[in-house]
Amino acid sequence: MFGKRKKKAVPAAVCAVIVAAGSSRRMGGENKLLLPLGDVPVLAHTLAAFEKCADVRDIVLVCREQDIVPYTELARTFGISKLRTVTRGGGSRTASVLAGVSAAPEDTALVAVHDGARPLVSEAVISEAVYAAAAHGAAAPVVPVKDSIKRIENGVIAADVPRDTLAAVQTPQVFARPLLLRALNEAARQGQAYTDDCAAVEALGQPVYATHGSYENIKITTPEDIAVAEALLQKEES
Repeated sequence: MFGKRKKKAVPAAVCAVIVAAGSSRRMGGENKLLLPLGDVPVLAHTLAAFEKCADVRDIVLVCREQDIVPYTELARTFGISKLRTVTRGGGSRTASVLAGVSAAPEDTALVAVHDGARPLVSEAVISEAVYAAAAHGAAAPVVPVKDSIKRIENGVIAADVPRDTLAAVQTPQVFARPLLLRALNEAARQGQAYTDDCAAVEALGQPVYATHGSYENIKITTPEDIAVAEALLQKEES
């Protein structure tokens, strides 16, 4: 499932684009990124992970217009010195990522696109994806699927799907900036709104290299996920 990692120096100009423009519908409208996780807001954990990663030089945060001021204050409160700008997102993930990539410093070589709602991403997961993208142009962390997978037709199980060829993709998804810009602009031109940035790049025929993700790199989507993240954080700190 995973390729052999090639040793290659990472360009100095790596920018993390943190996508935080969602509406938190499955949280009942409450802003999940401001919910406390170990007494610290979810988004603060996410930003801190990239602040601490030596392979990341800059951070761009993409959010809703009404969140620009509170998120800027949050970053200042928690000492996120790598934050270069907080920019308004668009009506879809593809539009929001394009806004973030466009706002990255001009000399950015690699862009690491990460969900703001994945607060427990490790430096190892970030760095492996960055190194792989430096070597291959595009990389994303994945974890093998644990459950047996079935294909359903008309409400009944129609077939087994071999799980050894399946994986769940995570973020950060890392790309050469010119490649990602081309993919996102082409998606916009065609009116495509991808929920996953790899899909936009794959649509150009560019393969995306699979790197090691982590089962702890969960995405906060529902109230139950906060409880799981709390348990994982306590385990990490113990």
